[in-house]
Amino acid sequence: MYAVFVLLTLSYLGLVALALVFCYAVSLPLCRRLDRWVTGVFARRLLQIFRMYFHFRFLADPADRKKLPDRCLILANHQSLMDIPILMAHLDGARLRFVAKAELASHVPVVAPVLRSDGHCLIVRGGKSLHVMESIDRFALRVQENGWLPVIFPEGTRSRDGRLGRFHAAGVRRFLDDAPMPVAVFAMDGGWQYADLNGIIRNLRNGFYKVKLVGIFPPPSGKQEQLRVLEEAEKRIAAQLDEWRKPQDEKKAVPDAGTASVP
Repeated sequence: MYAVFVLLTLSYLGLVALALVFCYAVSLPLCRRLDRWVTGVFARRLLQIFRMYFHFRFLADPADRKKLPDRCLILANHQSLMDIPILMAHLDGARLRFVAKAELASHVPVVAPVLRSDGHCLIVRGGKSLHVMESIDRFALRVQENGWLPVIFPEGTRSRDGRLGRFHAAGVRRFLDDAPMPVAVFAMDGGWQYADLNGIIRNLRNGFYKVKLVGIFPPPSGKQEQLRVLEEAEKRIAAQLDEWRKPQDEKKAVPDAGTASVP
């Protein structure tokens, strides 16, 4: 039965992916309208399917969305491609725009057409730093013009084993220089289990994803303040990951929360 549910879910994903590819080829405005549905409805519906048929636990506080300032830069640790739809489902998906590596816009079903068509910032890994900074400049302008919520993963790459990587300051600082705004910090855990299709198939059943808002900072002014906020963000995420990973006898039980809070 599990195999049947996996097959049906992959078929559903495949149909959405084909629709996006078709719309992207035919009409960019039509593709963007479909993007609204994918980021605003489909991401949440996918989590509901995971929970219903695979006993997947999404542990987060639904009040996080209301706690965010109307305009803010979101920083989060990065564990898998699922971080993107998870954040879309948890927050205001239609307003989120990601700084992501350009390869994702070419090879990942569903995600690729959305990234290409909807104003996200695509960075060529290994590209010249000048070109990277210019891409961030253009992205910051689009964010301000459209009222989007930008998301940056300061590690710059996914953590394959869940360990927190070193945060990089250049892209975050460049964005904040162009578009000063508050900074909201999220800790995420569970994604490293779903690094590839094999991991998804093996670990989705009875799996989990945890997301927690661990801090909101006023707009940092100047280099030193930006670096301080980034350092504090890294410390808070590391502390939250440590808390989540304590042995069960060292902490209180966490409720199963499609709608409950993560401690």
